[in-house]
Amino acid sequence: MAEIVFDQVVEAKNLLCPLPILRAKKALSTMESGQILKVITTDPKARGDFQAFCAQSKNELIAQKDNENTVEHYIKRR
Repeated sequence: MAEIVFDQVVEAKNLLCPLPILRAKKALSTMESGQILKVITTDPKARGDFQAFCAQSKNELIAQKDNENTVEHYIKRR
């Protein structure tokens, strides 16, 4: 998978949902349309939570990458 260029990052490790979603939502509100937010999580439920959040908020979930202990979520601001 090609490296994704992102504009901002939210470290949400060791936080349980809904905290990673709330932090992502806050960060997205400061970003311009088309910019990409990278969110790093450790919560095993975060993958599905971010899928639902993006579907509901109409932001584009462009990728979810599993690493050893984290998942990276890449969200394009609508």
